[in-house]
Amino acid sequence: MPPLGSPLILDGAYGEGGGTLVRTALAMSALTQQPFRLENVRGAQSRQGLLSEDLTVLRALALSCSAETVGAELGSSQLSFLPTRAARTLHERLEPVADGEGKGHANANVVLSSLAPVMARSGGYSTLFAVGETFGRHVLGYDSFAQTTLAVWRRQGLYAYADMPVAGFGLQSRGEVALEIEPSVLQGMDWSDRGRLKLARAIVTTAELPEPVGDRGVEHIERLGQSAGVPIEAESIPLRAKTPGAQVTVWAEFERGLAGFAAYGQRGVRIETIAQQAVDSLLHWQTSDATVDDHLADQILINATLAEDPTTFKVERLTPRLLTMIWVIKQFLPIHLTVKGAEGKPGIVTIRR
Repeated sequence: MPPLGSPLILDGAYGEGGGTLVRTALAMSALTQQPFRLENVRGAQSRQGLLSEDLTVLRALALSCSAETVGAELGSSQLSFLPTRAARTLHERLEPVADGEGKGHANANVVLSSLAPVMARSGGYSTLFAVGETFGRHVLGYDSFAQTTLAVWRRQGLYAYADMPVAGFGLQSRGEVALEIEPSVLQGMDWSDRGRLKLARAIVTTAELPEPVGDRGVEHIERLGQSAGVPIEAESIPLRAKTPGAQVTVWAEFERGLAGFAAYGQRGVRIETIAQQAVDSLLHWQTSDATVDDHLADQILINATLAEDPTTFKVERLTPRLLTMIWVIKQFLPIHLTVKGAEGKPGIVTIRR
């Protein structure tokens, strides 16, 4: 790691080589005030260069840290970020950065989850409103964010409260998620075994669909849980949105563990099929000895590196995304961050300052 003031040089094609690398580097730079230069932005992805979602996070953190930036534009393959002060609170509406056609695409939950660890360390309360997708395929949905991400953050000592005034289904939608973040003292956690099951719940979220669709989803989830010996308390939440949509989110909380899974609705696919996908994912995860799901592992990592006490957790699969985040964090902090296991296999992560 170079002396503070000399920029780190990072390869944006390292590991997963995508947006997670970009957002992790921005957050760590804001937290440590260590400038960096990123080359080959998103170099391992089919869509290379800075995307609207990256720039939304970048501009918010640049405002918080009064950072100087170079290459902060759509499609840029290189980026320099130089904070000039410690992060300060924000009270902002975060619109996706528009492209040449006047459109900007971002997942509102991803934007907020990228900013929250920095805002929690800014010494005051922040209120953010992120515009964009709130439910989508293979992305962080609002119900997962509100019910699992925020729950595990509370276990880490980070207190944030979410609301979704407007739902948005799909990447081009304009939903809105509000997040209030308290100044927080982060703490470690020993999640080397998950202990007993405390609760299992599910939400069937629908928009502009007949009410019985959600009810059928709830009934099917409860039947699946009873058959598996894991009672699941499910509820249907109908929303208003500009476009129809559906998502099923199911999660389980343990004494020392938490995991959630979601399935996104598709035209012509019955709600029972979507519910089955989400519940099957949870039941499969429970056959492992993991203490967090693969996506939650990403969302707790930065908080864990800032806590004074050690953190240990287990994952069912060490993803390229998680391993890339670990690599980025190690560039910014002299920290003991060890991984036992191979990529694609079960693993144990331990963080100690």
